[in-house]
Amino acid sequence: MDEKDKIIAELRQQIDILLKRIQQLEEEVARLKKNSNNSSKPPSSDIVKPKKTVVKVGRRKRKRGGQHGHRKFSRTPFGPEQVDEVIEYEFKDKDTKGLKQLDEWFIIQQIELPEKMYKVIEHRARKYLDPVTGKTHIAPMPDAIRKGGLLGADVTGSIAFMKGRCHMSYTTIREFFKELMKLNISRGMLCKATQKVSKALEPSYDQLTARLPEESQVNVDETGHHDDGGLHWTWCFDTSDYSLFKIDKSRGCKVLEEMLGKNFAGIIGADYWGAYRKYARLFDVRMQYCMAHLIREIRFLAEHSVKKLSRWGSEVLEWLKKLFCTLHRRDKMTAKGFIRSMERIKTGFLKRIRRPPDHKLAKKLARRFKGKAAENYFRFLTKPNVEPTNNGTERQIRPVVIDRRITQGTRGDAGMRWCERIWTTLATCKKQQRNVFDFIHETVLAHWNNKTYPSLICQKL
Repeated sequence: MDEKDKIIAELRQQIDILLKRIQQLEEEVARLKKNSNNSSKPPSSDIVKPKKTVVKVGRRKRKRGGQHGHRKFSRTPFGPEQVDEVIEYEFKDKDTKGLKQLDEWFIIQQIELPEKMYKVIEHRARKYLDPVTGKTHIAPMPDAIRKGGLLGADVTGSIAFMKGRCHMSYTTIREFFKELMKLNISRGMLCKATQKVSKALEPSYDQLTARLPEESQVNVDETGHHDDGGLHWTWCFDTSDYSLFKIDKSRGCKVLEEMLGKNFAGIIGADYWGAYRKYARLFDVRMQYCMAHLIREIRFLAEHSVKKLSRWGSEVLEWLKKLFCTLHRRDKMTAKGFIRSMERIKTGFLKRIRRPPDHKLAKKLARRFKGKAAENYFRFLTKPNVEPTNNGTERQIRPVVIDRRITQGTRGDAGMRWCERIWTTLATCKKQQRNVFDFIHETVLAHWNNKTYPSLICQKL
C-alpha cells in the first residue's frame, strides 16, 4: 500500500468516527427536545416553554366583563326565609313633601360574618360517691362528646376539609382560627383532628377497596410521593363512580396484584409502564393502553432529526389523526359505517407501523403491535364504555400533585393513610356530585356515635 492509500484509509476511518459521533449527538439532541407535548414527561419538566403566538384578528380587542348586547347574569337573591335581619331606610317627614310612598323597595342583600363564629358548650356529668366502697361514679355522657373532646364534629370536619380540599398546612389553618375566628388552637390539636377524621373515613375507604376487583373497567396511573425523605408512589384506581388512592413503596405490579387480585376480569386502562404489562402477562388481563401517550411518542419520532424516522413517524401520526377524527364524528354516522371506517383506518395504521425504518426507536415502537398485542390499543373500538386515553385518571391525580408541592409529602404511616382516605373521599364526592364537607361531617358523627357509616359506593337506580 502506497502513501496515498494510507492517507485515504486514515481519512475513511476518521469519517466513520465522525459519523458515529454525529449520530450520537443527534440522538442526544432529540432526547433533550423531549417535552410534555411529544413524550410522557409532565408539563412541569418543560424548562423553556415557547411563547404563545397571538393571532391578530381584523377587529378591536373586546373589553373585559359583560359585553354590550349580551344577556346579563345576576345571582339569585336570597329568599325571605334566608334573611336573618332587615334594615329599612326611609326619607324623613320633611323630605317626603310632594312624594307618594310606594310599597316597593330598592334592595341590597349583604352577607356578613357574625361577631363570634363559634359557640362553646360545656357538658357536665355529675359525679356520685359510693359511701360503702368509696368509689366515684360519673353519670353517662354521649359517646360523641367523649370522643370529640375539645372540638365538635363540625369543627373537626372543617379542619379536615381545609387540610385536604384546600391544601392548607397546619400553620395556615392555625392562623385562620386565630385571626378570623379569634380562637387559639395548637398544631397538635389540629393534627389530632385530622387523624380522627382519617379513622372515621377508614370503613368507607375499605369498602371501596373490597369492591375494586369486581369492576368491569379500571383506569390506573401513578405519581411520586415523598414520605420522611423516602420515595413512595401514589396509585390512582379510577372507575366511573369513584377514584381510589393507594400509597405504596413499590411502583411494580405487586401493587396491582394486591389491589385488583389475580383473577381480575375487567379491562385496565393505563400507559405503557412495565408494571401494567407484567401484570397483564402474568394474569392474562385485558388492557387498553393510552392512545394519548402513544401519540406523544409518535410525535417525538415525527420531529426527529433523522429523516427516515421523521417521515415514518409523520405517516403513522396521520393515521391516528384520521382515527380520532372519525371517532369524534361517531354520532353523525351509522353503526355499520362507523365500524367499517374504523376497521379500515386500524388496518392502514397497523400496516404502516409494522413496517418501521432501520432505526432502533422505530423498531422498538413497532414491536408493541405484533400479532394480537395490537388489540390492547384498540379495545375502545369494540367496547363503547372504554376510554381510548388515560386522561381522566391523570385529571384525578392533579390535586394530589398540587398537595405534594404544597405540603412536601408526609412523615409516617398515619400521614399516608390520611392522604389515601381524604384524596379518595374528595375525588369520589366530586365525581358523584356530593358535598364533601357534609360527607365528612356525617362520617365523623357516625364514627363517634357508633352508627351506620355513609357509603362512597354510588347507589345506581
